[in-house]
Amino acid sequence: MHTLNHEEFLALRAGAEVIESDHHGEKVLRLTDGRFLKLFRRKRLISSAALYPYAQRFVDNARALALREIPIPDVLEGRRIPSIKRDAVLYWPLEGNSLRELAQRGLDPETEKRLKRLFTDFVIQLHSVGIFFRSLHLGNVILTPGGKLGLIDFSNMCIYSRPLPTFMCHRNIRQMQKEPSERDWVDSEAIIESSLNNPAAPNSPGSLAYQSFLLELVLQRLQEAGIFRGRYLPRA
Repeated sequence: MHTLNHEEFLALRAGAEVIESDHHGEKVLRLTDGRFLKLFRRKRLISSAALYPYAQRFVDNARALALREIPIPDVLEGRRIPSIKRDAVLYWPLEGNSLRELAQRGLDPETEKRLKRLFTDFVIQLHSVGIFFRSLHLGNVILTPGGKLGLIDFSNMCIYSRPLPTFMCHRNIRQMQKEPSERDWVDSEAIIESSLNNPAAPNSPGSLAYQSFLLELVLQRLQEAGIFRGRYLPRA
């Protein structure tokens, strides 16, 4: 990733609007030209993020998602900013509104029913192309002007070379149901049924496909820990 010195960062940040922040500082900035700068803080001194920064994970995942034709922001590059102890990603935002924003505004029954079905179909699509998104919730899913669903804030993601097995689909569903007010947005039965009926999904523990998936899972964990950086997955 390209390194910005402090003067370059200040010039880039000049006049920016703070879109998101917390008690640690700024997290997302809208720059004067409309681009976004997302800032990543290393949460612990000893962390896998030191070896495989979240900004780089964001860039890598963006490339893999684009290959799978999932609508995402137009990611330009990752950058290191040592003077503020942050890594960052520069991107053009994905147009549209998050499903959470739309739900909070209030939807008529027919529109809500249609969007819930669209969201369930989207989750099935993600699982069918090997995407396990730990932070998959309505706030990270965008309804674009063209009526498609896309993803934002996807640094916390694993992408495999084959469809997710059913046990991984169950795990992803449990994570999506952590927000009580959004639990009825996902049709768990439809997602699991789709996985069970997908002949390409490695659902048989004794099969070579299942064992190969488990190997990928282990290698993913090693990559996240910064121990292994080989391109064993079809990310690009």
